[in-house]
Amino acid sequence: MNFVDQLKNLDRRDIGRWPLLFRLLTIAVIFVAVAIGLVYYFVWNGQRPELLQAEQEESELRNTFDSKQRKAANLEQYKAQLAEMERTFGAMLRQLPGKTEVPSLLVDISQTGLGSGLEEKLFQPANEVRRDFYAELPIKIRLTGSYHELGAFVSGIAALPRIVTLHNIEMKPETKDSSDQLLLDVTAKTYRYLDEDEAQAAAAAADTTPKKKPSRANRPKPAATRT
Repeated sequence: MNFVDQLKNLDRRDIGRWPLLFRLLTIAVIFVAVAIGLVYYFVWNGQRPELLQAEQEESELRNTFDSKQRKAANLEQYKAQLAEMERTFGAMLRQLPGKTEVPSLLVDISQTGLGSGLEEKLFQPANEVRRDFYAELPIKIRLTGSYHELGAFVSGIAALPRIVTLHNIEMKPETKDSSDQLLLDVTAKTYRYLDEDEAQAAAAAADTTPKKKPSRANRPKPAATRT
């Protein structure tokens, strides 16, 4: 009788009478199944969180590596962009007057209006406003003249070698009966860069500025206590 026929004739209710070979095979199968179950329960389940964490760390490291690899591949391009930004910033910085150049710039702005044929009603520099590395110098200006003369003034301001911007522009007829004579109210702002000592003083003043305390109406109310 061959092996297959013997396997078919085995009595499952009387394992003790099975041939030795089949009993050994049955024990081996049970041992392997139990071993696999124990490994799955104690080893696989116990180490699965560590495995998942390791896979997540691997994914993050791969993303970091890919990002750094792209940056390294474009390093020369970044250096060129940085050099261009520094060049552009330097050119803009050179357009900001120094402290000693401000009076002559104010004269240039005033002369631009007069040179355009406008009549100057008001030219009032205000207190400068300090920023991080520069200061704003607002100037209230009131001019009268024709529409074309006002356009020439704006074009002249734009053509100045220093940066001057116009804000709060209001234009209206000078009188109710005059349609060709206009009144222009504008705030011109020029800028100057702060030297190292001024920049440090401005930064120190910003750090020491007291924070606004909340008003009494906005203060949180104390929680009620039971007695």
